Amino acid sequence: MASKVKLICEEKISPIINNLGYDVVEVEYTKKSDGMNLTFYIDNEKGIDIKDCEIVSKAIDDVLEELDPTEGQPYILNVSSPGIDRPLKTDKDLQRNLEKEISITLFSKVDGCKNFDGILKSFDENSITIKLIANKKNKKLTNEQTISLEKTKIAHIVPIIKF
Repeated sequence: MASKVKLICEEKISPIINNLGYDVVEVEYTKKSDGMNLTFYIDNEKGIDIKDCEIVSKAIDDVLEELDPTEGQPYILNVSSPGIDRPLKTDKDLQRNLEKEISITLFSKVDGCKNFDGILKSFDENSITIKLIANKKNKKLTNEQTISLEKTKIAHIVPIIKF
């Protein structure tokens, strides 16, 4: 049922969100302590704040009610930012983060390492290429590393926090 709900929402609701100027990073339909939750993770170039979540929630609430992707089963609708250190899941995510610092964790070691930090230089359907950061304190850059997406457990943005 969860995959069916997710598929329906990706096909029917995501275009509405896209037309509002937001990217749908992920649709999630999962059981949590308060019951079933249908969550749309959204993003755009400016970032996401609570007002953006409210705009999207209001735009899709009635459509979801009419569409009834859960076939009458109750759920809680959530619209959220994917977070500052969110995983990079789509080509659009990777494109938006070219030349930014990312961190990659692998399922198993490559060249003796399981974790890589670097500047995202390029990607294709099979791999990600980063310019490795040898020392995070002085940001001394070393060689490039191309990593197979098949071996990648998770890739995420390294957040820049300004005070």
